[in-house]
Amino acid sequence: MTNPSSPASFRDMAPPDERHVLLIASTGGHLAQLLELKPWWQMYRRTWVTFDKADARSALTNEEVVFAHHPTTRNAKNAVLNFFLAVRFLLRNRPSLVVSTGAGVALPFFIVARLFNVPTIYLEVFDRVDTHTLSGLLCRPLASAFCVQWPSQQDLYPGSECIGTLL
Repeated sequence: MTNPSSPASFRDMAPPDERHVLLIASTGGHLAQLLELKPWWQMYRRTWVTFDKADARSALTNEEVVFAHHPTTRNAKNAVLNFFLAVRFLLRNRPSLVVSTGAGVALPFFIVARLFNVPTIYLEVFDRVDTHTLSGLLCRPLASAFCVQWPSQQDLYPGSECIGTLL
């Protein structure tokens, strides 16, 4: 396993002259895992997309944050609202890279990023070692790079890069 603070995929996907990274995560464990990549993302101008919850507000103090619509699980209305949020954000801001640990909030942004030719990295969560996540399955075909945290997850996602555990 490589050092999770600087996996090759992350270094390769953010050109030095384009430093605006969009970081997307549901609150809770998804956000906690993305926060662990601070040694990497702190080098770039960044915007976060997450839910307006206490843990996100606390963890992302002094960060640029866009609050997405939730819940996203089995909620078609919020998926559509988040799709249009993604369109507005990417049209106005044109980030150079989109990175997500999921969950449902990732998909609309990955779809729009793909439409706008913005590279994406999806990082599968560490606690699903023997089954796919729905977000991972849906974002995989849209991802420029797909990373996992356990070698066993590479069997679920052939061609993925194992970066080691973040938590």
